[in-house]
Amino acid sequence: MRVRSSPRGVRVAVQPILLFTDPVLRTVAEPVTTFDRELRRLVKSLQATMRAGAGRAGLAAPQIGVPLRVVVYELEGRSGHLINPRLELSERKIVADEACLSAPGVWWPLERSYMATARGHDMFGKPMIVRALGMLARVLQHETDHLDGILFADRLPAEEREHFLRAATL
Repeated sequence: MRVRSSPRGVRVAVQPILLFTDPVLRTVAEPVTTFDRELRRLVKSLQATMRAGAGRAGLAAPQIGVPLRVVVYELEGRSGHLINPRLELSERKIVADEACLSAPGVWWPLERSYMATARGHDMFGKPMIVRALGMLARVLQHETDHLDGILFADRLPAEEREHFLRAATL
């Protein structure tokens, strides 16, 4: 396990990311009910893990084996976290390549809503709203899917899913 210093000098662990075949990723995450130091440590650890490699735009707590409804994101100059996110999606859709840290090295075109409004809380329990377009909206949808035990391959047509699974297991 690697350790990184956060901006305030607090040391947080970079966690290993579970692969898409791990059954933990199929479990619906539990809502966060306690906004305490342990939750803040989890958010910081998720951020450090997400930032540990290039091209990482988001991460959900289940991807490091923690079954709580927590996501972090960093894309297009915006970074943050959401606790217990709920999404409102636009009807307008767009197809773009999508990847998952739990299926490293595999990108696949997937249709998602172009706009998303995410409502949730910050790590201190304060209500917050994140409005996103394009790729950030895609990241929020992708990470929220992880909280519901859904992998992006589940959203592919059956034939495409088979091709994805072959590519992901090479």
